[in-house]
Amino acid sequence: MTEINFCENNFTFGTEKTMKKLKDNFTNADVTVASCLGYCGDCAVGPYALVNDELIQAGTADELFERIKTMM
Repeated sequence: MTEINFCENNFTFGTEKTMKKLKDNFTNADVTVASCLGYCGDCAVGPYALVNDELIQAGTADELFERIKTMM
């Protein structure tokens, strides 16, 4: 099972919508949100998520969804 973790502080970049789209479209993934994932420098710059403990970044929340989708 794919584990996808989001930081709630990163929701300012629209990643909350990305998280919801992933939950709706990939029921085989464990999608969670944490208050902080410890990637504060990356979190302040743009959208990101941890996929199986690998940092995935993108320019927009939609691009992040597309990058994660290819990993599913």
